[in-house]
Amino acid sequence: MTASDHKASAHQPDQMPDRTATGGHMLVSHRVVLSLGSNLGDRLDNLQEAVDALFDAPGLDYVAMSPVYETAPFAPPGEELPEQGDYLNIVLVADTRLPPENLLERVLNIENSMRRVREVRWGPRTLDIDIVIFGDVVLDEPDLTLPHPRAHQRAFVLVPWADIEPDVLLGDHGRVGDLAAAAVREGGPDAVRRRDDLTLQPPA
Repeated sequence: MTASDHKASAHQPDQMPDRTATGGHMLVSHRVVLSLGSNLGDRLDNLQEAVDALFDAPGLDYVAMSPVYETAPFAPPGEELPEQGDYLNIVLVADTRLPPENLLERVLNIENSMRRVREVRWGPRTLDIDIVIFGDVVLDEPDLTLPHPRAHQRAFVLVPWADIEPDVLLGDHGRVGDLAAAAVREGGPDAVRRRDDLTLQPPA
């Protein structure tokens, strides 16, 4: 799992007081974007299980979910791409009062519970969850970079995201909708295919 190197994104207002806080202290809520993908086993069931698990504990509030997309596996130029099947991908938008490290811990626990294996770089995955942005937080740690340093190049992130938030700015890279269109032009229209025959249920 990678999370991103996060610069300010012109999202909805990022910091919102949480009036449920107690003890006279107001908790700060951040708008976050998560990218989920699966290309092993029952891909749709894997995504549904991950969506349910993400919101099963306090601290993460559902805002929106993209349609399901099917995408070809990806590796950066110069990297070897192991043989594998296509991914199903979605993007989730949520509000959180968790610190970035705690959200990352939740994500990793969910990946591990679904037996994600990290033995092969760019290899097939039962589940992959990336933190794309975390409000206006900019972070560069060994295990977490915010916003995600490669999100602006990834059609499997940008195209689903553009379905729900096309006008959001991804750091200094521009509007999500424009970045998605550029990624589709570069990868071709068949690289990211919307699957309207596949649906996921929002968290209860």
